[in-house]
Amino acid sequence: MSADQMSVGEMLAATVPMARTLDLEFLETTAERAVVRLPDNADYHNHVGGPHAGAMFTLAESASGAIVLAAFGAQLTRAVPLAVKAEIGYKKLAMGVVTATATLGRPAAEVVAELDAGTRPEFPVHIAITREDGAVTGEMTVVWTLRPNS
Repeated sequence: MSADQMSVGEMLAATVPMARTLDLEFLETTAERAVVRLPDNADYHNHVGGPHAGAMFTLAESASGAIVLAAFGAQLTRAVPLAVKAEIGYKKLAMGVVTATATLGRPAAEVVAELDAGTRPEFPVHIAITREDGAVTGEMTVVWTLRPNS
C-alpha cells in the first residue's frame, strides 16, 4: 500500500515508532474526530495496574496528531504541523483498555484562513480519555501550530 492509499491512522502507525511500541489502534481518523485505543497490556501498566500516565499521554497526543493530519493534510506542502504545548489532567483511575477521542477546538477553515493570510496559526485539540465503561479518566489539550515552510 502506498502512502497515498494509507489512512492517516495507518500512516501514523507505520511512521511513528512510539505508536507502534504501544500498539495504538487508530479506529477513526477524520477531520472532525480521531479515535485511538490503547490495548490493556501489562507492559504498559503503572503501580496500580492501569495504563501508565506516560502511555495515556502518548495515546492522547497521538489522537491529536491524527486529527491534525486529517484536517490539515492538504496544507503539508506549505506548512509543518507542530505541537506547541500540552496539558493533561488525570480524572479517574484508568483500568483496562482506554480510548482517546480528539476534536478540533477551532474550525479548520479558520486556521487555514490565518495560514493563507501569512500568519502562523495556533489551535487547540481537545482529547477525552475514556475507559471501556465510558468513564472519562483524563482530559488533555494540545495546542498545535502550522509553521509555514520558508
